[in-house]
Amino acid sequence: MAVLLVAGLTIGFVVIFLIIILNSLIIICPPNRVAVISGRSRQLSDGRTVGYRILKGGRTVRIPIIEKVSWLDLNTIPLEVSVTNAYSRGTIPLNVQGIANVKVSSKEGVLENAAERFLNVPNQNIGQIAKETLEANLRGVLATLSPEEVNEDRLKFSQQLINEADDDIKTLGLDLDVMKIQNVTDDNLYLESVGRKLTADVVKQARVAEANRESESEQAEAKARELAQIAQAQADRNIVEEQNNLRVRTAELDAIARAKEEEASVAGDIARATAEQKLEQQRIELERRRLEADVVTPARANLEAKQLEAQAQAAKIVEDGKAQVDVFRRLTDQYQLAGDDGQRIFVLNMLPDLVDKIVSTVSNVSIDRVAVVDGGNNHNGGGIGALVAQLPAAVVSLSEQIEAATGIDILQSMRPDDINSGAQHGQDTQDTASGDTVSQLPAPPSAG
Repeated sequence: MAVLLVAGLTIGFVVIFLIIILNSLIIICPPNRVAVISGRSRQLSDGRTVGYRILKGGRTVRIPIIEKVSWLDLNTIPLEVSVTNAYSRGTIPLNVQGIANVKVSSKEGVLENAAERFLNVPNQNIGQIAKETLEANLRGVLATLSPEEVNEDRLKFSQQLINEADDDIKTLGLDLDVMKIQNVTDDNLYLESVGRKLTADVVKQARVAEANRESESEQAEAKARELAQIAQAQADRNIVEEQNNLRVRTAELDAIARAKEEEASVAGDIARATAEQKLEQQRIELERRRLEADVVTPARANLEAKQLEAQAQAAKIVEDGKAQVDVFRRLTDQYQLAGDDGQRIFVLNMLPDLVDKIVSTVSNVSIDRVAVVDGGNNHNGGGIGALVAQLPAAVVSLSEQIEAATGIDILQSMRPDDINSGAQHGQDTQDTASGDTVSQLPAPPSAG
């Protein structure tokens, strides 16, 4: 355990020793400082040989014992620059106060001058040297300028001072960042007198200018009044002329307006008449279309419908006639094929229609009842016997009426022994009808 502790302490000491050695060997330079490593010779860019090298920021390794490290601060050094009784051009003593900011230059070729002059020198001493140099330059610049120039154009004065001191400051290895003049005075009140003179001149010029301006103002006012009166008279005349022109123009415009109104009225009447004519034409056309729609078209449709109906009825009549002719022709053929019995069959078929025709003549006669009165004559069997005895006579009378109407003796046709003579009589009737047997025969019930 003790061995481990000793080993650990040894390693710790070795590490600390190495850190110390590395810290002494490695140089790290911040941006606001410059490291000057002296001890070995090197040649500068201008051909000079020096015994140091300069590090601006970064890091490097130095050789212990052989090389030594020194530092220069690049921080700004503020200065108050002032001179008293410094003669300006014209031997006028002036007191000038200003401020300046200087620093150790980091520019190549100038930094070497600072390293040679201010290495290990405090910034206070560097500032004092820069202040004395600037004050000397300030006196030199004042000797070339008049008090008025120094007081009136301080920016120009500061720029000349910077240009004058630039070479001396760079020789010292410094940079002049700012140089401003704050105050310029003199013990003899020269600038104050100049100021009073200038003020008096300005006041005089102001009064003269004011008087001139008042005179010019009065003249201008009088001229303005004159011009105003002339302008007023001219304006009145122009107004009268313009009023006359306006009246003339108004009359012309009235005449033109009346003419336009007349033209518009005539055009309106024409347009109204044209519109009414067109409207009447449209009404006529509308009435024609209405009549056509209400009368002509329905009449035409009705006519066409009646024509179609008549054609249909005519077609039906024609077809019915054709059908009846065909039926009669077939009946005739059948009657002819029946031979002697044909006439009897024909008559029997016609008998119901003939009876209906005869009965229809007294269809309007209403017989509620039949009363039979017995006359007391028993020869004929009383009233009922007399009524029954009259039936054969009624049948004979009915047959005679049928024969008178049709020319056919029904009773004769019914006798079996007269069938041949009846057939012969029917043939004679057919010949008498000019060969048109069907036209002499009434239609049977089935054909109706």
